[in-house]
Amino acid sequence: MSLPAAPPPARARARAWWFGVAIVLVAANMRPAVVGVAPVLAEIQASERLSATTAGILTALPVLCFGLLAPAAPLLARRFGIERALLTALVVLCVGFVVRSSGPLVALFAGTVLVGAAIAVGNVLLPSLIKRDFAGRTGLMTGLYTMAITGGATLAAGITVPVAQAAGLEWRGALLTWVLFAVVALSCWVPQVRRAPRPARRGGSRADGLWRDALAWQVTAYMGLQSLSYFAVMAWLPAVLIDRGFDPVTAGWLLSLTSAAGVVGATVAPMLATRGREQRGLVVVVTGIAGLGLVGVFAVTGFEVPAVVLLGAAQSAALGLSLTFVALRAPDAGHAAQLSGMAQSVGYVVAATGPFAVGALHDATGGWTMPFALLLVVLAVQGGSGVLAARDRLVRRHGSATAPVT
Repeated sequence: MSLPAAPPPARARARAWWFGVAIVLVAANMRPAVVGVAPVLAEIQASERLSATTAGILTALPVLCFGLLAPAAPLLARRFGIERALLTALVVLCVGFVVRSSGPLVALFAGTVLVGAAIAVGNVLLPSLIKRDFAGRTGLMTGLYTMAITGGATLAAGITVPVAQAAGLEWRGALLTWVLFAVVALSCWVPQVRRAPRPARRGGSRADGLWRDALAWQVTAYMGLQSLSYFAVMAWLPAVLIDRGFDPVTAGWLLSLTSAAGVVGATVAPMLATRGREQRGLVVVVTGIAGLGLVGVFAVTGFEVPAVVLLGAAQSAALGLSLTFVALRAPDAGHAAQLSGMAQSVGYVVAATGPFAVGALHDATGGWTMPFALLLVVLAVQGGSGVLAARDRLVRRHGSATAPVT
């Protein structure tokens, strides 16, 4: 029996290009459901009579879902295939948008859980997909993927309030508009599922060895701490700026500027990271820039605009580095899925404490000094774990010792 003929090179290139576009569109939906809440958080608090602590729980809830549900993603991929698992995630994301905006307070939290569950699957499986199908272009594709995540956050931060005001929508309608963005990605992903082969019926490899691997924990720590800082800033930056005298629309635009600056960091950092065997110098530079941004946002009056640019670029560069570490420190796509699942399951559980901790500290102290100090401590530990994760090493293969990259 002869094997099926391979597609002509031109057709194969066209499919690869379209597949890359579809990945970027899916990635662009990994943040609007979360970041879009921040510009209307004050309105939600007033409408639903939420304290800052409860509002912090609301903003932390999807991030907690990212962590708790991340281990399910590799299981879904082994059972149904990565493409079908991502299709299911996009459907759940659309349902989550609708439920979240359907009316009562319980629906707000239930819909938030659904969007968090959907994004958890995408967070884990997209890096594995890049490792599988774009192994020769890891830096480029990780850069585009991270750029899409940051770009989606930029749109959510910048246009949620203006679009709602132009259309006469209150916060529920403002959040619901993002379902249209998800539907576009869903429509573009369906053809990828039709072409994807069904996974073989076999037992999947387990990630047990990674839980005893020091390098895997270093990648996990960097992923979690950079996410903690990112989501804490995304949740509370508008409130910090409003307390400094900015109006809500301007605060929303500055949040958008933070994400827009992040597009540069998110795109450039992965490409720089793949040029050498280790990335320790890059981690140190990114950490230093993030520190300057935090100081400017919280401690230096009149420096807010350049500060949010520095902070946004550095935080998104750290996200790009954390995703690149998953690909570079894993020997193959299977280990990449396992490492991604571990890093995101533990990392996002840690990250979920960020918005809550900042809100609780603000409630307890009535100011932003203690939240600022907390974020500086987190950044210092993040930098240390990143330097260790950036070494020229691979996580172990099924019990073999961690080895240098060859």
